[in-house]
Amino acid sequence: MTGRTTLSPSTVAITAGRPPREPGRPLNTPITPATALVPGGDSEYSRHGNPGWDPFEQILGELEGGHAVSFSSGQAATSAVVDLVPRDGLVVVPRGAYNGTLDLIGERARRGFFRVESVDVDNTPQVVDAMKGASMLWLETPTNPTLLEADLDEICRAARTADTVVVVDNTFATPLRQRPLDHGADVVVHSASKLLSGHSDVLMGAVVARDPRARRTFERRRTRLGATPGSLETYLAARGLRTLHVRLDRAEANAKELHARLSRSRQVVYSRYPGFGTIIAFEVVGGPDAADKVTSMSEIVVHATSLGGVESTWERRRRHAAEPATVPDGLIRLSVGIEDVEDLWADVEQALTGAR
Repeated sequence: MTGRTTLSPSTVAITAGRPPREPGRPLNTPITPATALVPGGDSEYSRHGNPGWDPFEQILGELEGGHAVSFSSGQAATSAVVDLVPRDGLVVVPRGAYNGTLDLIGERARRGFFRVESVDVDNTPQVVDAMKGASMLWLETPTNPTLLEADLDEICRAARTADTVVVVDNTFATPLRQRPLDHGADVVVHSASKLLSGHSDVLMGAVVARDPRARRTFERRRTRLGATPGSLETYLAARGLRTLHVRLDRAEANAKELHARLSRSRQVVYSRYPGFGTIIAFEVVGGPDAADKVTSMSEIVVHATSLGGVESTWERRRRHAAEPATVPDGLIRLSVGIEDVEDLWADVEQALTGAR
Protein backbone atom coordinates (compact mmCIF):
# COMPACT_ATOMS: atom_id res chain seq x y z
CA MET A 1 0.00 0.00 0.00
CA THR A 2 1.25 3.50 -0.84
CA GLY A 3 -0.38 5.17 2.16
CA ARG A 4 -1.57 7.99 -0.11
CA THR A 5 -5.23 8.62 -0.88
CA THR A 6 -4.50 10.72 -3.97
CA LEU A 7 -2.00 9.70 -6.62
CA SER A 8 -0.07 12.23 -8.68
CA PRO A 9 -1.02 12.50 -12.37
CA SER A 10 2.25 10.88 -13.44
CA THR A 11 1.47 7.84 -11.31
CA VAL A 12 -2.12 7.73 -12.59
CA ALA A 13 -0.80 7.70 -16.16
CA ILE A 14 1.26 4.62 -15.35
CA THR A 15 -1.18 2.68 -13.18
CA ALA A 16 -4.64 3.38 -14.64
CA GLY A 17 -6.21 1.19 -17.31
CA ARG A 18 -4.31 -2.00 -16.41
CA PRO A 19 -5.76 -5.54 -16.51
CA PRO A 20 -6.33 -7.35 -13.18
CA ARG A 21 -3.11 -8.53 -11.53
CA GLU A 22 -3.61 -12.24 -11.94
CA PRO A 23 -0.99 -14.92 -12.63
CA GLY A 24 -0.24 -15.15 -16.32
CA ARG A 25 -2.16 -11.97 -17.22
CA PRO A 26 -0.35 -9.35 -19.35
CA LEU A 27 0.52 -5.95 -17.87
CA ASN A 28 -1.11 -4.26 -20.88
CA THR A 29 -4.55 -4.93 -22.32
CA PRO A 30 -3.94 -6.73 -25.63
CA ILE A 31 -5.07 -5.31 -28.96
CA THR A 32 -8.44 -6.79 -29.95
CA PRO A 33 -8.55 -6.90 -33.78
CA ALA A 34 -12.10 -8.24 -33.95
CA THR A 35 -15.38 -6.85 -35.21
CA ALA A 36 -17.66 -9.55 -33.80
CA LEU A 37 -17.55 -10.34 -30.07
CA VAL A 38 -19.11 -13.28 -28.22
CA PRO A 39 -22.60 -12.32 -26.94
CA GLY A 40 -23.18 -11.80 -23.23
CA GLY A 41 -20.58 -9.10 -22.55
CA ASP A 42 -20.66 -5.32 -22.78
CA SER A 43 -20.58 -5.40 -26.59
CA GLU A 44 -21.26 -7.85 -29.40
CA TYR A 45 -19.91 -5.65 -32.21
CA SER A 46 -16.87 -3.41 -32.28
CA ARG A 47 -18.75 -0.35 -33.46
CA HIS A 48 -20.58 -0.48 -30.13
CA GLY A 49 -17.54 -1.18 -27.99
CA ASN A 50 -14.11 -2.80 -28.07
CA PRO A 51 -12.07 -3.96 -25.03
CA GLY A 52 -9.04 -2.18 -26.47
CA TRP A 53 -10.67 1.23 -25.97
CA ASP A 54 -10.93 0.84 -22.20
CA PRO A 55 -7.31 1.53 -21.10
CA PHE A 56 -7.05 4.82 -23.00
CA GLU A 57 -10.46 5.99 -21.78
CA GLN A 58 -9.68 5.04 -18.18
CA ILE A 59 -6.32 6.83 -18.15
CA LEU A 60 -7.61 10.01 -19.79
CA GLY A 61 -10.78 10.04 -17.71
CA GLU A 62 -8.81 9.85 -14.46
CA LEU A 63 -6.34 12.50 -15.60
CA GLU A 64 -9.09 14.94 -16.61
CA GLY A 65 -11.34 14.11 -13.65
CA GLY A 66 -14.26 12.95 -15.80
CA HIS A 67 -15.56 10.21 -18.07
CA ALA A 68 -13.72 9.73 -21.40
CA VAL A 69 -15.01 8.50 -24.75
CA SER A 70 -12.56 7.82 -27.60
CA PHE A 71 -13.27 8.79 -31.21
CA SER A 72 -11.68 8.16 -34.58
CA SER A 73 -10.24 11.70 -34.72
CA GLY A 74 -10.33 15.01 -32.92
CA GLN A 75 -12.67 16.31 -35.60
CA ALA A 76 -15.03 13.37 -35.02
CA ALA A 77 -15.04 14.19 -31.31
CA THR A 78 -15.76 17.84 -32.08
CA SER A 79 -18.61 16.88 -34.41
CA ALA A 80 -20.20 14.64 -31.76
CA VAL A 81 -20.25 17.55 -29.29
CA VAL A 82 -21.40 20.23 -31.74
CA ASP A 83 -24.24 18.03 -32.99
CA LEU A 84 -25.87 18.27 -29.56
CA VAL A 85 -26.60 22.00 -29.98
CA PRO A 86 -30.39 22.42 -30.31
CA ARG A 87 -31.93 23.69 -33.51
CA ASP A 88 -31.71 27.49 -33.73
CA GLY A 89 -29.46 27.56 -30.65
CA LEU A 90 -26.55 29.96 -30.27
CA VAL A 91 -22.92 28.78 -30.20
CA VAL A 92 -20.25 31.20 -28.99
CA VAL A 93 -16.81 30.49 -30.46
CA PRO A 94 -13.33 32.05 -30.39
CA ARG A 95 -12.60 34.56 -33.10
CA GLY A 96 -9.35 32.69 -33.67
CA ALA A 97 -9.09 28.95 -33.05
CA TYR A 98 -8.29 25.68 -34.79
CA ASN A 99 -9.51 26.12 -38.36
CA GLY A 100 -11.08 22.66 -38.53
CA THR A 101 -13.33 23.46 -35.58
CA LEU A 102 -14.35 26.88 -36.89
CA ASP A 103 -14.97 25.45 -40.36
CA LEU A 104 -17.19 22.68 -38.96
CA ILE A 105 -19.20 25.05 -36.77
CA GLY A 106 -19.45 27.60 -39.57
CA GLU A 107 -20.71 24.99 -42.02
CA ARG A 108 -23.43 23.90 -39.58
CA ALA A 109 -24.45 27.53 -39.09
CA ARG A 110 -24.64 28.21 -42.85
CA ARG A 111 -26.96 25.22 -43.17
CA GLY A 112 -29.25 26.74 -40.57
CA PHE A 113 -28.68 24.31 -37.71
CA PHE A 114 -27.77 27.05 -35.22
CA ARG A 115 -26.42 30.58 -34.92
CA VAL A 116 -22.81 31.56 -34.17
CA GLU A 117 -21.23 34.51 -32.40
CA SER A 118 -17.47 35.05 -32.31
CA VAL A 119 -15.57 36.49 -29.33
CA ASP A 120 -12.03 37.20 -28.19
CA VAL A 121 -11.44 34.56 -25.50
CA ASP A 122 -9.06 36.81 -23.56
CA ASN A 123 -11.79 39.48 -23.26
CA THR A 124 -13.77 38.02 -20.37
CA PRO A 125 -16.58 40.66 -20.27
CA GLN A 126 -17.15 40.12 -24.00
CA VAL A 127 -17.35 36.35 -23.56
CA VAL A 128 -19.72 36.64 -20.58
CA ASP A 129 -21.99 39.04 -22.43
CA ALA A 130 -22.12 36.80 -25.52
CA MET A 131 -23.16 33.79 -23.42
CA LYS A 132 -26.52 35.32 -22.52
CA GLY A 133 -29.01 33.02 -24.24
CA ALA A 134 -26.26 30.82 -25.70
CA SER A 135 -26.62 27.04 -25.80
CA MET A 136 -22.89 26.33 -25.96
CA LEU A 137 -19.61 28.13 -25.47
CA TRP A 138 -16.68 26.56 -27.29
CA LEU A 139 -13.29 27.54 -25.89
CA GLU A 140 -9.65 26.96 -26.63
CA THR A 141 -7.23 28.15 -23.98
CA PRO A 142 -4.61 28.73 -25.09
CA THR A 143 -5.97 29.24 -28.60
CA ASN A 144 -4.53 27.63 -31.71
CA PRO A 145 -2.28 29.19 -32.97
CA THR A 146 -2.21 32.66 -31.36
CA LEU A 147 -2.03 31.31 -27.78
CA LEU A 148 -4.61 33.63 -26.21
CA GLU A 149 -5.85 32.50 -22.79
CA ALA A 150 -9.32 32.56 -21.26
CA ASP A 151 -10.28 33.10 -17.61
CA LEU A 152 -11.92 29.71 -17.11
CA ASP A 153 -13.03 30.36 -13.52
CA GLU A 154 -14.85 33.60 -14.29
CA ILE A 155 -16.32 32.37 -17.55
CA CYS A 156 -17.57 29.09 -16.10
CA ARG A 157 -19.22 30.91 -13.18
CA ALA A 158 -21.06 33.11 -15.66
CA ALA A 159 -21.97 30.08 -17.77
CA ARG A 160 -23.76 28.45 -14.84
CA THR A 161 -25.91 31.57 -14.46
CA ALA A 162 -26.59 31.67 -18.20
CA ASP A 163 -27.27 27.90 -18.35
CA THR A 164 -24.66 27.59 -21.11
CA VAL A 165 -22.72 24.37 -21.74
CA VAL A 166 -18.97 25.09 -21.69
CA VAL A 167 -16.73 22.96 -23.93
CA VAL A 168 -12.94 23.34 -23.75
CA ASP A 169 -10.50 22.00 -26.30
CA ASN A 170 -7.63 21.02 -23.99
CA THR A 171 -5.28 19.69 -26.69
CA PHE A 172 -2.53 22.27 -26.11
CA ALA A 173 -2.53 22.27 -22.31
CA THR A 174 -3.28 18.56 -21.66
CA PRO A 175 -4.72 17.51 -18.27
CA LEU A 176 -1.22 17.75 -16.79
CA ARG A 177 -1.25 21.54 -17.11
CA GLN A 178 -4.97 22.34 -17.01
CA ARG A 179 -8.13 20.46 -15.97
CA PRO A 180 -11.08 22.47 -17.33
CA LEU A 181 -13.65 20.32 -15.52
CA ASP A 182 -12.14 21.47 -12.21
CA HIS A 183 -12.85 25.07 -13.27
CA GLY A 184 -16.49 24.34 -14.03
CA ALA A 185 -16.44 23.31 -17.70
CA ASP A 186 -18.90 20.61 -18.76
CA VAL A 187 -17.01 18.88 -21.57
CA VAL A 188 -13.37 18.59 -22.63
CA VAL A 189 -12.27 17.72 -26.17
CA HIS A 190 -8.87 16.42 -27.29
CA SER A 191 -7.12 15.73 -30.52
CA ALA A 192 -5.41 12.63 -29.14
CA SER A 193 -3.24 12.64 -32.26
CA LYS A 194 -1.17 15.36 -30.62
CA LEU A 195 0.46 15.43 -27.18
CA LEU A 196 -1.58 12.64 -25.63
CA SER A 197 -0.25 9.96 -28.00
CA GLY A 198 2.87 12.00 -28.70
CA HIS A 199 4.59 10.19 -31.57
CA SER A 200 2.85 11.48 -34.73
CA ASP A 201 1.58 8.00 -35.58
CA VAL A 202 -2.01 8.02 -34.26
CA LEU A 203 -5.16 9.67 -35.65
CA MET A 204 -7.64 9.79 -32.77
CA GLY A 205 -9.80 12.07 -30.64
CA ALA A 206 -11.58 12.04 -27.31
CA VAL A 207 -14.39 13.66 -25.36
CA VAL A 208 -14.34 13.84 -21.55
CA ALA A 209 -17.60 14.65 -19.78
CA ARG A 210 -18.15 15.73 -16.20
CA ASP A 211 -21.50 13.90 -16.00
CA PRO A 212 -21.53 10.11 -16.54
CA ARG A 213 -24.90 10.52 -18.29
CA ALA A 214 -23.22 12.76 -20.84
CA ARG A 215 -20.65 10.05 -21.40
CA ARG A 216 -23.41 7.66 -22.43
CA THR A 217 -24.74 10.31 -24.78
CA PHE A 218 -21.35 10.61 -26.48
CA GLU A 219 -21.02 6.85 -26.70
CA ARG A 220 -24.33 6.75 -28.57
CA ARG A 221 -23.18 9.56 -30.86
CA ARG A 222 -19.98 7.64 -31.59
CA THR A 223 -21.95 4.52 -32.51
CA ARG A 224 -24.44 6.36 -34.70
CA LEU A 225 -21.78 8.40 -36.48
CA GLY A 226 -19.55 5.37 -36.92
CA ALA A 227 -16.71 7.49 -35.53
CA THR A 228 -15.03 4.57 -33.78
CA PRO A 229 -11.26 4.42 -33.22
CA GLY A 230 -9.21 1.47 -34.34
CA SER A 231 -7.94 -1.04 -31.81
CA LEU A 232 -4.31 -0.37 -32.77
CA GLU A 233 -4.82 3.39 -32.46
CA THR A 234 -6.26 3.17 -28.95
CA TYR A 235 -3.43 0.83 -27.91
CA LEU A 236 -0.80 3.28 -29.16
CA ALA A 237 -2.61 6.25 -27.63
CA ALA A 238 -2.76 4.55 -24.22
CA ARG A 239 0.93 3.71 -24.49
CA GLY A 240 1.68 7.32 -25.35
CA LEU A 241 -0.35 8.63 -22.41
CA ARG A 242 1.83 6.64 -20.02
CA THR A 243 4.86 8.76 -20.93
CA LEU A 244 3.06 12.10 -21.33
CA HIS A 245 4.50 13.54 -18.13
CA VAL A 246 8.13 12.95 -19.04
CA ARG A 247 7.66 14.04 -22.65
CA LEU A 248 5.79 17.17 -21.62
CA ASP A 249 8.34 18.15 -18.97
CA ARG A 250 11.22 17.90 -21.46
CA ALA A 251 9.43 19.60 -24.36
CA GLU A 252 8.14 22.36 -22.09
CA ALA A 253 11.62 23.09 -20.76
CA ASN A 254 12.84 23.31 -24.35
CA ALA A 255 9.95 25.62 -25.30
CA LYS A 256 10.67 28.02 -22.44
CA GLU A 257 14.32 28.30 -23.46
CA LEU A 258 13.57 28.71 -27.17
CA HIS A 259 10.96 31.38 -26.45
CA ALA A 260 13.49 33.30 -24.36
CA ARG A 261 16.05 33.19 -27.15
CA LEU A 262 13.52 34.02 -29.88
CA SER A 263 12.42 37.04 -27.84
CA ARG A 264 16.02 38.35 -27.94
CA SER A 265 16.58 37.66 -31.64
CA ARG A 266 16.79 40.63 -34.01
CA GLN A 267 15.17 38.50 -36.71
CA VAL A 268 12.00 38.06 -34.64
CA VAL A 269 9.24 40.67 -34.39
CA TYR A 270 7.63 39.04 -31.37
CA SER A 271 7.42 35.65 -29.69
CA ARG A 272 4.40 34.51 -27.65
CA TYR A 273 4.40 31.67 -25.13
CA PRO A 274 1.82 31.21 -22.36
CA GLY A 275 4.37 29.95 -19.84
CA PHE A 276 3.39 26.29 -20.14
CA GLY A 277 2.98 23.71 -22.88
CA THR A 278 5.02 23.06 -25.98
CA ILE A 279 3.74 25.63 -28.51
CA ILE A 280 5.35 28.94 -29.42
CA ALA A 281 3.86 31.50 -31.83
CA PHE A 282 6.19 34.06 -33.37
CA GLU A 283 6.63 36.37 -36.36
CA VAL A 284 9.86 37.20 -38.14
CA VAL A 285 11.20 40.32 -39.79
CA GLY A 286 10.20 40.28 -43.46
CA GLY A 287 6.63 39.02 -43.05
CA PRO A 288 5.06 35.94 -44.65
CA ASP A 289 7.70 35.50 -47.37
CA ALA A 290 10.46 35.42 -44.77
CA ALA A 291 8.38 33.06 -42.60
CA ASP A 292 8.05 30.63 -45.51
CA LYS A 293 11.81 30.75 -46.02
CA VAL A 294 12.49 30.14 -42.34
CA THR A 295 10.28 27.06 -42.15
CA SER A 296 11.80 25.62 -45.33
CA MET A 297 15.42 26.00 -44.20
CA SER A 298 15.43 23.94 -41.00
CA GLU A 299 17.24 20.63 -40.80
CA ILE A 300 16.04 19.33 -37.41
CA VAL A 301 12.70 21.11 -37.01
CA VAL A 302 10.28 19.47 -39.45
CA HIS A 303 8.10 21.60 -41.70
CA ALA A 304 4.74 19.94 -41.00
CA THR A 305 1.19 20.89 -40.06
CA SER A 306 0.74 18.68 -37.02
CA LEU A 307 2.06 19.17 -33.50
CA GLY A 308 2.63 17.55 -30.13
CA GLY A 309 5.06 14.82 -31.20
CA VAL A 310 8.49 14.04 -29.81
CA GLU A 311 9.90 15.82 -32.86
CA SER A 312 9.77 19.60 -33.27
CA THR A 313 7.62 20.92 -36.12
CA TRP A 314 6.73 24.34 -37.46
CA GLU A 315 4.78 26.04 -40.20
CA ARG A 316 3.35 29.38 -41.30
CA ARG A 317 -0.30 28.87 -40.40
CA ARG A 318 -1.84 31.22 -42.97
CA ARG A 319 -0.50 29.04 -45.77
CA HIS A 320 -3.79 27.14 -45.17
CA ALA A 321 -6.68 28.83 -46.98
CA ALA A 322 -9.10 27.99 -44.14
CA GLU A 323 -6.99 29.64 -41.44
CA PRO A 324 -8.93 32.48 -39.74
CA ALA A 325 -8.07 36.00 -40.87
CA THR A 326 -7.44 36.88 -37.21
CA VAL A 327 -4.18 34.92 -37.44
CA PRO A 328 -1.30 37.17 -38.57
CA ASP A 329 -0.21 36.34 -42.11
CA GLY A 330 3.40 35.74 -41.10
CA LEU A 331 2.79 33.82 -37.86
CA ILE A 332 4.89 30.68 -37.38
CA ARG A 333 3.55 28.03 -35.02
CA LEU A 334 6.43 26.08 -33.49
CA SER A 335 5.65 22.80 -31.74
CA VAL A 336 8.67 22.02 -29.59
CA GLY A 337 9.79 18.43 -29.16
CA ILE A 338 12.22 16.64 -26.89
CA GLU A 339 15.44 17.02 -28.88
CA ASP A 340 18.51 18.59 -27.27
CA VAL A 341 17.68 22.26 -26.84
CA GLU A 342 21.08 23.46 -28.08
CA ASP A 343 20.67 21.47 -31.30
CA LEU A 344 17.19 22.93 -31.71
CA TRP A 345 18.35 26.49 -31.19
CA ALA A 346 21.27 26.09 -33.58
CA ASP A 347 18.82 24.88 -36.24
CA VAL A 348 16.29 27.67 -35.58
CA GLU A 349 19.04 30.31 -35.54
CA GLN A 350 20.54 29.20 -38.85
CA ALA A 351 17.09 29.22 -40.45
CA LEU A 352 16.40 32.74 -39.16
CA THR A 353 19.77 33.96 -40.38
CA GLY A 354 19.48 32.23 -43.76
CA ALA A 355 16.06 33.72 -44.45
CA ARG A 356 17.25 37.35 -44.20
